[in-house]
Amino acid sequence: MNYLRQIDVSGKKVLLRAEFNVSLDENNKVIDDFRIRSTVPTIEYLLEKNCRIIIMAHLGRPSSQELARPRQAEGEVGGVRKQELEKFSLASVAEKLSELTGKNVGLAPDCIGQEVLDRVEKLKNGEILLLENLRFHEEEEKNDKDFARSLAELGEVYINDAFGVSHRAHASVEAITEFLPSGAGFLLEKEILNLTRVKESPEHPFVAIFGGSKISSKLKVIGIFLDQADRIILGGALANTLLYAKGFSVGASLVEKEAVFDSERILRSEKILLPQDAIVCINPEGKGGYKIGPVGQTPNNEMILDIGPKTEEEFVKIISGAKTVVWNGPMGLFEKEYFAHGTEAIARSVAESPAFSVVGGGETVAFLEKLGLVDKFDFVSTGGGAMMEFLAGEKLPGLEALERN
Repeated sequence: MNYLRQIDVSGKKVLLRAEFNVSLDENNKVIDDFRIRSTVPTIEYLLEKNCRIIIMAHLGRPSSQELARPRQAEGEVGGVRKQELEKFSLASVAEKLSELTGKNVGLAPDCIGQEVLDRVEKLKNGEILLLENLRFHEEEEKNDKDFARSLAELGEVYINDAFGVSHRAHASVEAITEFLPSGAGFLLEKEILNLTRVKESPEHPFVAIFGGSKISSKLKVIGIFLDQADRIILGGALANTLLYAKGFSVGASLVEKEAVFDSERILRSEKILLPQDAIVCINPEGKGGYKIGPVGQTPNNEMILDIGPKTEEEFVKIISGAKTVVWNGPMGLFEKEYFAHGTEAIARSVAESPAFSVVGGGETVAFLEKLGLVDKFDFVSTGGGAMMEFLAGEKLPGLEALERN
């Protein structure tokens, strides 16, 4: 594929697809700006090249009920009623981007249409315009070519810097490359280089760590890592499914029973490390107290909500001897302070390890930001699902589209 430095963008209108799907607080202000910061180097390069920068992004996933009809009726934007618009608007992202770039980043009222075209035509070299949420249009997720063509009318060159959505065949990711000269931004380039290093030439001992709620979404990559990694550490709710499959009592813990059969190959491997003990509680709020207990002895009314101290000690020891570490997903219900200790222990051990370390997944990265550890990792991916699919050897539509261009 073509990379940004290989493309003549000087003085041109550059349509930049970014991954700005970030968390907002109750006042619709950006909580975690990691993904926005990650694209700033690409934006700064385009500013140096005197470009007019038009940025496309999405935020959240408006429901079909919120995508009301008729489109463009009075008081509506992109078919979304204004009173339902605020929680999905990119207004706060424009504010944060202005702060990070030192430029006054404007926000268009929509992402297509005559009013947007007029705003783009008024842009001067070195100015930035952020388009309103792409997902206000159902055509975005349907990879609609007419919608992609309307987006393409806004620019002269298309740059994809949104690895986090490149595993989706969406109009602003795949179809749009049919209408404009296209290439990869600096962030996308870094993602490809670092994840390819892990996938194709990891230094051993190689330790993979997987947590989170669902094992079904990670079964394929765990299966592939059985052939590549020396040890695979599993925690979080996904470990509950394997413990259940082994016949251990997990009480009222979250379990994917439908994934038990597909987990058999993983269970047979000596590379797999499951929790020995756990923090258990009657409810996720920690009310009524919590306790430490060995796995397999969880009462029917209690839930496994974090790994226990013996498990922490074992996992940390394995990590300390690694030369490559990949991590995706928390070890427990880390949103609650009672059940965050295991995830923090893993985070600090990976950060302190001399290994080449790669971490991904929105929840995990947000937790690292909170701990101030993001800069301690060799590479932090902006993709969760995209990272997992890339490492599993899946074809990512956004990358394939750039290769065809």
